[in-house]
Amino acid sequence: MQCPRCQTENPAHQKLCLKCAAPLARACVNCGTPLPSAAKFCPECAHPAAVSAATEPRYASPASYTPKHLAERILTSRSVLEGERKQVTVLFADVAGFSTLSERLDPETVHEIMDGCFEVLTRNVHQYEGTINQFTGDGIMALFGAPIAHEDHAVRALQAALNIQGDLAGYAETVERRWRVPFRMRIGINTGSVVVARIGDN
Repeated sequence: MQCPRCQTENPAHQKLCLKCAAPLARACVNCGTPLPSAAKFCPECAHPAAVSAATEPRYASPASYTPKHLAERILTSRSVLEGERKQVTVLFADVAGFSTLSERLDPETVHEIMDGCFEVLTRNVHQYEGTINQFTGDGIMALFGAPIAHEDHAVRALQAALNIQGDLAGYAETVERRWRVPFRMRIGINTGSVVVARIGDN
């Protein structure tokens, strides 16, 4: 079984990657039952086993989706920031009604829709030098102001959110026209004090 994070080949029944310790087994998003890699539906609750774009190799690690110039700035500034208390702005974005969407559509279709959505999100976050530090099955968490420091981090986060809303309006029309399902995204933004630190590897 290939690790979705580092692409290392692991023994068939391995639960964690031998190289990076990433979880290898998929689980049902509805009831948590472990799923075989080829499952399209959960054997316990029959919930669709939607594939998350966040588990694809292109979203498996920050290096796979962070533009090179931003990655270089992050690596340059990280030692200065570690252990420092900072004001940062966090942007959360997720798809409204994702469970319903997943139930109505084929897992491959859900994957295709979310892949297009993640393209919009990453492009706009990176345009304002935000850092995506977490992908969920239906959204992201992004930081502005750390690890790349900006005095106007809140303004950058708000501008990114406005651009995401604008771009997703057109994308939602495409989704509704092609698959006949509504597509809406919720965005939340909060500014506060954090301690910037590294946990684990780079």
